Amino acid sequence: MNPGHPSEIDTCFPYPSRRMPVLARNVIATSQPLAAQAGLAMLQQGGNAVDAGLAAAMALTVVEPVSNGIGSDAFAIYWDGAELHGLNASGRAPAAWTPEYFDGRPAMPEHGWDSVTVPGAVSAWAALSARFGHLPFETLCRPAIAYARDGYLVSPTVAESWRRAASVLKDQPGFAEAFLPQGRAPRAGELFRCGAMAESLEAIAGSRGEDFYHGDLARRMAAHARACGGALTEADLAAHQADWCCTLHVPYNAHALHEIPPNGQGIAALIALGLLAPWDIGRFALDGADSLHLQIEAMKLAFADVHRYVGDPVAMEIPADAMLDQGYLAARSRDIDLRRASRPQAGTPPRGDTVYLTAADADGRMLSYIQSNYMGFGSGVVVPGTGISLQNRGAGFTLVPGHANRVGPRKRPYHTIIPAFLMRGDAPAMSFGVMGGPMQPQGHVQMVLRVLDHGQNPQTAVDAPRWRVLDGRRVVVEDGFDLAVLDDLRARGHIIEQTTPDTAFAFGGAQLIWRLADGYCAGSDPRKDGLAAGY
Repeated sequence: MNPGHPSEIDTCFPYPSRRMPVLARNVIATSQPLAAQAGLAMLQQGGNAVDAGLAAAMALTVVEPVSNGIGSDAFAIYWDGAELHGLNASGRAPAAWTPEYFDGRPAMPEHGWDSVTVPGAVSAWAALSARFGHLPFETLCRPAIAYARDGYLVSPTVAESWRRAASVLKDQPGFAEAFLPQGRAPRAGELFRCGAMAESLEAIAGSRGEDFYHGDLARRMAAHARACGGALTEADLAAHQADWCCTLHVPYNAHALHEIPPNGQGIAALIALGLLAPWDIGRFALDGADSLHLQIEAMKLAFADVHRYVGDPVAMEIPADAMLDQGYLAARSRDIDLRRASRPQAGTPPRGDTVYLTAADADGRMLSYIQSNYMGFGSGVVVPGTGISLQNRGAGFTLVPGHANRVGPRKRPYHTIIPAFLMRGDAPAMSFGVMGGPMQPQGHVQMVLRVLDHGQNPQTAVDAPRWRVLDGRRVVVEDGFDLAVLDDLRARGHIIEQTTPDTAFAFGGAQLIWRLADGYCAGSDPRKDGLAAGY
């Protein structure tokens, strides 16, 4: 694929793959085929990219509950045909969550009600539909409701994640009742249905989301929290709002990568690309040791700053723009040694399991959308009789005094889920994302370099092996890299770990849509059950 000639597609497929890119004028790519078909149905009914994306997002709460649910958070970037819009629909902490509320705990809880922040995904559905949708909101909800009421056959990757989660979450309030029929996780190919989830989605559809924050569903969530000793209240739910926002961006190779500003970690991808720009990394062999070393080192430097400074913007001592200051990034880039791995510390800027989907329509509109419960099923808490599984985004806070991300009343936590968007001048180039916790900004960087510096088409970029920074000098890599390259990286001081079947889930799942002159090219990650579809 030649980024300078958007009508050309690279037809080289050097990696083992079970998939080919999808070329069409209307496309959608998601991590689960039934959700992709729900979105495609909206496009075929005259809906736009937002309609398709929202129908898929709602369906994903049912057909991929191991990664998201009605009680998720969400973020989006949308090209409406003329300009780019960002949406932050992440929830805030309950008002009772003072630092003292967690006294005596070594870290924020990962499960149970004390990990539950206000869910924001429903507000994202309502806000995007109201502002940009063409089809009635109730129409968008129908596929999800049908899957929940009538059932669907569980897909293989989802079934495996479900099995892993069952032993950890089986004792959390309401979990077994909703998600362990017959006392166990459903197996691949088994029918799963959840009538309670269908009823909740119908209430959301009929009220355009209002029931979730101000009606009966809100009352039931708050009542369950009280009964279990949780802090979430009806007032916390009623106070929630999704916020339209700008995007942050950095220039790279005649394009610009756009991300949602903090409280999310998208700024890590921007910092890493800014650090790589002076190196002209495209001159190095794509999967060679020099290229991989520079990517890894840039990512480590980016994470060092992000983990030190990023949280709810109202509490950040260093503003996001300062972390992207071109002078600062140029100076920080000089800290990278081409021959030696480092253990970087945060710099001093100038002061001043998740689901991802993307959709694009024939009129040029493109949606980059992500929603998640965080750690698989999230908190493990499921509100009885509703099928609403609640996220554990509270685990993203820290208890460290003075830190920008220290837990506090009505604060938004540091967030891992991030949609991404590439612009070419004033025109959209690619909507994309890579789900998977801290893998996400690392995946964004790898996708951008493969597409822009080496001209790979979306499916090839998705199929390629990935690396992931862990901590210190530890890096885990997928099978597929040349063993001599890995030995070279070890000689530079990297501690290289190779994947096993148990760690293969750690490299996330990508969905990409590249804009062509007369349509789109889409790719969907073979690491998931997903599908790119179009017409």
